[in-house]
Amino acid sequence: MGRTMPANLSHEYKTAEAAYKRASDPKERLDLLRTMLRTIPKHKGTDHLQADIKSRIKELTDELAGPKKGGARSGPPTSFRPEGAGQIALIGPPNSGKSTLHDRLTGSHATVGEYPFTTQFPQPGMMPYNDVAFQLIDLPPITPDHPISWIGNALQPAHGCLLVVDLCEAGCMEHALEVKDVLAERKIVLTPVWPGNLAAGPPPSDDGDPFTIRIPTLLVVNKADEVDDPQAEMAVFEDLTDLHYPAIPVSATTGEGIDRLGAFLFAGLEIIRVYTKTPGQPADMERPYTLRGHGTVHEVADMIHHDIADSLKFARLWREGSYDGAHVGADLALADGDVLEIHT
Repeated sequence: MGRTMPANLSHEYKTAEAAYKRASDPKERLDLLRTMLRTIPKHKGTDHLQADIKSRIKELTDELAGPKKGGARSGPPTSFRPEGAGQIALIGPPNSGKSTLHDRLTGSHATVGEYPFTTQFPQPGMMPYNDVAFQLIDLPPITPDHPISWIGNALQPAHGCLLVVDLCEAGCMEHALEVKDVLAERKIVLTPVWPGNLAAGPPPSDDGDPFTIRIPTLLVVNKADEVDDPQAEMAVFEDLTDLHYPAIPVSATTGEGIDRLGAFLFAGLEIIRVYTKTPGQPADMERPYTLRGHGTVHEVADMIHHDIADSLKFARLWREGSYDGAHVGADLALADGDVLEIHT
């Protein structure tokens, strides 16, 4: 059970906490953590929360500072600003085929080996789907014996994750449970509920802890080509592990099931594509702006440029079956396929 949070937190603290939960840039998160620490009431009821904030500040400070004086470079970055339609993390136990899958989906040419821990640092890549792309971050294998100190920072910006398992691997069920438990110890919760698939259950409740990261999860069963009946094997896996995630069997080698991943992520994250046009010109139907869930005209204007959003007067909207160039306001909710003409 999560801790009950103090009820007398200031408005400034709550504002900084809400912004921290949304932030993806490490420096921005560090600034917000410092604001939270500065504005939190100092009494016994907040001792645990103060300690958590100080711990996060130290982690981010160390990450941003890089190697200590006289030391070698610590390595590549451990977190990435989201790009494309959404950031998706690839996680799993050793030898689950994550890196091979990442290479198949993104053409990253990441190092792939038949031995554990080939991946040492996050490996980004872009997976195209229709006229958008998802940013896939391949993370090192997760095991109790090889803790990853920066895993929370790496997963903070993620909009979802692919939990990759290999049912042909001995002990795959135990290893999958270890991944879940190791992450839970770092306040990272893998949830089966995606924004666009509420039939899977209600959204996870917020226990008040700003540092609990909840990530919508899709179970990706790799090497499906080596299993006689993938659906039956997946049912056994679910029964024995009690891990009830939406699941897709794939083969990173043959490509079986690969095309289903993009479609799932598109629907699961409720991707909305919005196309833009300038007056008197045809719409640019090749490079849409992408929103997740319920986006507005103002949000698209802000994605184009902050100054355009600030000076927005109205927009014209084309939507099949309902709008044909009508004037609309900044707060209008958009739908997939909308065409906007911004006027400032």
